Amino acid sequence: MIRRWPVTLTEGSVGLRPLRHSDVEVWREVRRRNEAWLRPWDATAPSTDTRPLPSFSQMVRLLRAEARAGRCLPFAMTYNGAFVGQLTVGGIQRGSAQCATIGYWIDQRYAGRGITPLAVAMAVDHCVLTRGLHRVEIAIRPENRPSLRVVEKLGLPFEGLRRSFLHIDGDWRDHHIFVALADEIGPRGLVARWLESQQSRESRHTHQ
Repeated sequence: MIRRWPVTLTEGSVGLRPLRHSDVEVWREVRRRNEAWLRPWDATAPSTDTRPLPSFSQMVRLLRAEARAGRCLPFAMTYNGAFVGQLTVGGIQRGSAQCATIGYWIDQRYAGRGITPLAVAMAVDHCVLTRGLHRVEIAIRPENRPSLRVVEKLGLPFEGLRRSFLHIDGDWRDHHIFVALADEIGPRGLVARWLESQQSRESRHTHQ
């Protein structure tokens, strides 16, 4: 029987664990320090949505309820045990769809170390190999080069453009859609593919 939630995933120094109420101080500190780095990619509410933004505690409570209902997986991203970002598997659908979406952000201090690609690979493998989903989507603004590099490194194919798809940084923004399909990932998963690519890269550098 698959344990729905909570779930903790680890691969080497990178981890995905449930977002906790006790993360409030470090979450706020990281978000405050990375405000300019993250603002262009942060979800916002259109003017027609007048509801106040939830507090951190309210956000965690809502995400936990969604996780228990099987509709999302709200992970804290860690590196050597330290909180470095957030990854959320959302929009989980069963029935004829068997799909989900992944969104993520990372502290700029830790960007470029291969943490996010590995975390995304771990989340995709869990969705596909453990939970039996067929399709996992990642939507990225065309201007977001660091995030585009993540899907490029993982070899996820570009599926198409969704115009005015999400309200980001104060307006409706176009997004590129990248997709991981179960039959294309195969039984070994994305993590194995990513680790092999890193080993090959390190080997090439060693012999140069």
